[in-house]
Amino acid sequence: MEVILKKDVEHLGRKDDLVSVKPGYGRNYLVPQGFAVLVTPSLKKMHNETLKQRAHKNAKLKEEAESLVSKLQKSKLTIGTKVGEKGKIFGSIGTIQVAEAIEKAGFSIDRRDIKIKDEPIKQIGVYKADVRFHKEVTATVEFEVVGE
Repeated sequence: MEVILKKDVEHLGRKDDLVSVKPGYGRNYLVPQGFAVLVTPSLKKMHNETLKQRAHKNAKLKEEAESLVSKLQKSKLTIGTKVGEKGKIFGSIGTIQVAEAIEKAGFSIDRRDIKIKDEPIKQIGVYKADVRFHKEVTATVEFEVVGE
């Protein structure tokens, strides 16, 4: 069964993607929750026309995302936190703190677009996170967790 996504659905696709799903998943979850609509021939034609119009805009956004990646990878990210004995952190560092550090560096990234490789972070050190800037542009960003 083919559906057009109305919202981003993790592990399935992003908004306006045409995806094939199992009939039960589509009818019982995606459509009732408002995440997708069933594909009809007329809807498919409209969708294809819309995608053609957005192709130019998407190329420009991708180019901007690639320039952001190069700028962000040059900057050094540090996250300050309270630390106990032996470098152990009170609590843990998550995507929210990484998003705040990226924002302090002058970039706007949604925390849901950040995936930390060594989660949960409970020690001082240098870590890496995958940041999705665009549908097709993902970069690995290095950040350091330091004690305050």
